[in-house]
Amino acid sequence: MARRADEEYDYLFKVVLIGDSGVGKSNILSRFTRNEFCLESKSTIGVEFATRTLQVEGRIIKAQIWDTAGQERYRAITSAYYRGALGAVLVYDVTKPTSFENISRWLKELRDHADSNIAIMLIGNKTDLKHLRAVASEDAQSYAEKEGLSFIETSALEATNVEEAFQMILGEIYRVISKKNISSDESGLAAGVKEGKTIVVSASDSGTKKQCCST
Repeated sequence: MARRADEEYDYLFKVVLIGDSGVGKSNILSRFTRNEFCLESKSTIGVEFATRTLQVEGRIIKAQIWDTAGQERYRAITSAYYRGALGAVLVYDVTKPTSFENISRWLKELRDHADSNIAIMLIGNKTDLKHLRAVASEDAQSYAEKEGLSFIETSALEATNVEEAFQMILGEIYRVISKKNISSDESGLAAGVKEGKTIVVSASDSGTKKQCCST
């Protein structure tokens, strides 16, 4: 029962990370949830997730972040995980133009499978590789504005803007949920959020990761 305090929260928000393989989704996840970065990350097979409880706009939010594999052969599996997601983070690598070009395809898939009110954020990752940048911030910003997405650039390696990115999207989700609660206290979505099932990540998972360091 020692973990009881950690499990108390006002809302449970499911957020999915999507984008091409190798853009840094897993390291964004580990940086946000465990403040770790793994230099020798391997491709995620299937789907993994982690949780973190934090305060957003005065409420205790349990963020359940799902890392969906980017490889094409797993897309049939990951599409099922869009269901129930209140937020989505589209990630591309600022050094790989193809990963940015593919964002439109990921966005279409997301909108085909997810709730129409889902909060969506575009993230340009690996800003630490300044000498290799191939996607201009301005291009990504204009694309995000055209599609109605929020936008930020991050470096999971340097822990730049990762915390800010999740604070932004969780805050956006909270505002959407708050409006739904005001319009209808019996909203199915609101009830689903408040009564969401808690899923605990096994402590043994972290023990299998190597070449990781906490900062």
